[in-house]
Amino acid sequence: MNVSSTIAPGDASTLNERQRAIIPIAAFASAGRIGDLSEALNEGLDAGLTVNDAKEILVQLYAYAGFPRSLNALGELMKVLETRKARGIQDAGGSLPSHVAPTGDALLEAGTANQTRLSGGPVKGPLFEFAPAIDTYLKTHLFGDIFERDNLDWQSRELATIGMLSALPGLESQVQAHMRIGMNVGLSAQDLRDLTEVLADRVSAEAASRARNALEAQLASVAKQS
Repeated sequence: MNVSSTIAPGDASTLNERQRAIIPIAAFASAGRIGDLSEALNEGLDAGLTVNDAKEILVQLYAYAGFPRSLNALGELMKVLETRKARGIQDAGGSLPSHVAPTGDALLEAGTANQTRLSGGPVKGPLFEFAPAIDTYLKTHLFGDIFERDNLDWQSRELATIGMLSALPGLESQVQAHMRIGMNVGLSAQDLRDLTEVLADRVSAEAASRARNALEAQLASVAKQS
C-alpha cells in the first residue's frame, strides 16, 4: 500500500537512487509481498543495483526474516532476471566478495570484531549468557559469514536491515538498535529520515511509523548522552 511521502516538493534526498531502491526490496521481501518485490527489484536494477547487490540483500534476509522468506525472494529475483533477459536487458553482474570468509575460531573472531565495530562496543548481556548458542550464531553466521562479504558495503546492508525489520511488527527495539548501527557506519540522521520517507512512500504507513519512532528514540538517546 503506497501512502503519500512527507518530503516537500523540491526537497532533495541525501540517499542516492540506488540506496533508496534497496529499502522497498528489503521490506517487501521481509513481509513476503512477492508481487511488490518483483516491481521493486525491477526498479532497483534500473536504478543501478547489480545482480549481486540484489542477491546479497536477499541472502542477508535469512538472518532477519528466516530462510523461507529469503528463498522465496531469491526465487522471485531469478524470475525477474529471466524476464528482463528475454526483453533484451543485460543487467550488470556486479562484484563478488574479494576474499573467502575464515572458518572456525577465526570466523568467530572476525564476526566478533565486525559486531563490535557496527554496534560501537562489545555486545553482551543476560540474554546471551542465558542462551550462549544464539550469541555464537550471531557472531559467526551474521557478523562473520555475511558481514565479511565485502561486495555490499555496510551502509547498504544497514539500509536493507532497517527496511526488513521495519516491515515486521513487534521488532521496535531491533529497529532502534539498527538505527544506531546505521549511524555508526556513516548514515546521517537525514539519511535515516529519508529511509522512513521511502518506507512511507513505497511500503506502508505502519513500516514508516516503526522506523520513524525508532529513529526519534535513538536521536533522543544520543542527545541525552551528549
